[in-house]
Amino acid sequence: MTRWTAEALVLEGTVAAVRLIALAAAEADDNQTDWMRTGVHDALAEPDGAPDVPAICGRLARAPEEAVRRGATEILAWTEGTWH
Repeated sequence: MTRWTAEALVLEGTVAAVRLIALAAAEADDNQTDWMRTGVHDALAEPDGAPDVPAICGRLARAPEEAVRRGATEILAWTEGTWH
């Protein structure tokens, strides 16, 4: 469920959707993080389905909430080298 939810949120492509993943990533245990990262990678692997997640995370990395900033930074690390 975690993997599919993360994938669906990335494919949604909105700041609000990526913010939800960032919040979840900030509080997730290692197992949950692995599944979220897999979901993000799955979404980015789709030919036309990947929005500009790094740009969104860049914006969220300046959010007022520390958990959002931390999660966005983590998602940015997941996306390195995954763009076609």
